[in-house]
Amino acid sequence: MNGIIDISTGKLLLAFTFIIIAQASSFIYHLGLNRDIAVGAVRTFAQLFLMGYVLTFILGSESLLLTVAVFAVMVVSAMFIVRGRVKEKQVSYILPTFLTMLVTYFATAMFVSGLIVGTTPWWEPRYFIPTGGMVIGNSMSAIAIALERLFRDLRQQREVVEMKLALGANYREASDDVFRNAVTAGMIPSINAMMGVGLVFIPGMMSGQILSGTDPLIAIRYQIVVMFMLVGSTAITSIIVMLIVRKRCFGSGEEVLLTPR
Repeated sequence: MNGIIDISTGKLLLAFTFIIIAQASSFIYHLGLNRDIAVGAVRTFAQLFLMGYVLTFILGSESLLLTVAVFAVMVVSAMFIVRGRVKEKQVSYILPTFLTMLVTYFATAMFVSGLIVGTTPWWEPRYFIPTGGMVIGNSMSAIAIALERLFRDLRQQREVVEMKLALGANYREASDDVFRNAVTAGMIPSINAMMGVGLVFIPGMMSGQILSGTDPLIAIRYQIVVMFMLVGSTAITSIIVMLIVRKRCFGSGEEVLLTPR
């Protein structure tokens, strides 16, 4: 197969046509998204180029310390994004969420890179960092969605939960429906992605491998691993985070701490 076609700087700038279209749409229909689109475009450009140079350096050095450091920075950045989306002040959720993300994502990336792909060493940057990045990006969104649903539903259903508590239920039993709905909300996007992969869309990793000249049948195997990895890591992370944060939504007497806004 032929190698990947290089994109010149001029052609790369031509891709900004899509940003102009989005900006024009926001301006014409008064969507109020012009600033967000502009900031997002600049950050995409800057962050990806920065990551490209960092990866080039790391791949050349093959350093365990640098690989783990980059992974940790990615998790920290993901936590800041989650905190920006989940603006909850009454319940402390940041530290347990971050620690769960760090441990779960690291274990998932290590399992896939070291055992399924079988790289030597297991932290081979060419495999470990992209695997970790896909896990972090997908699960980060799931956690944000699940946390938002948990806090919202506990507030909206506060009277129902308190009634169950008054009838003798513990906090787990009283908030069981809220817990399940929150975890489900976080997992639905990953499950829907599995339903449509290969028919509705070709995922990014598979597309990238095919564009680089990889045999499509090999790319398919990698993509299957990725899809299963994303669903599994999302389930594990969401459940652990929801279990910990749900407990923090109740006081020592199992009273609901969240008050209506």
